[in-house]
Amino acid sequence: MATASNLNHPPQDMAQEWVQALAGYLELSLDKGKCLVMMRHGSDVCSIYVGDPSDEETPLTVHGSIATTVADRILESTHPGKNQMTVGEETYRFFRSFTHIDGVGAVVFAPA
Repeated sequence: MATASNLNHPPQDMAQEWVQALAGYLELSLDKGKCLVMMRHGSDVCSIYVGDPSDEETPLTVHGSIATTVADRILESTHPGKNQMTVGEETYRFFRSFTHIDGVGAVVFAPA
């Protein structure tokens, strides 16, 4: 069962695509010990990266893409600063912030 706390709009359906996408990518970023970075490169897709956006020496690693509708729902359902989300048995705590990478706006989800 997916529940959320400290989110702007808690999920209504535990199988919502945005919840599963965010949880999966947060899990990946935790496994790598890095941040999750979401960048919009077109009108219909957002690229997902893992890495440290403040480390200019080491490039971010691309880990797929999501539809902008999913990315928009993630942004609507989280907020800048500290967030907490529980999916099933797993609780994710992260900080959401914004930066620019190579002239493109990027949303950063850093493990808390």
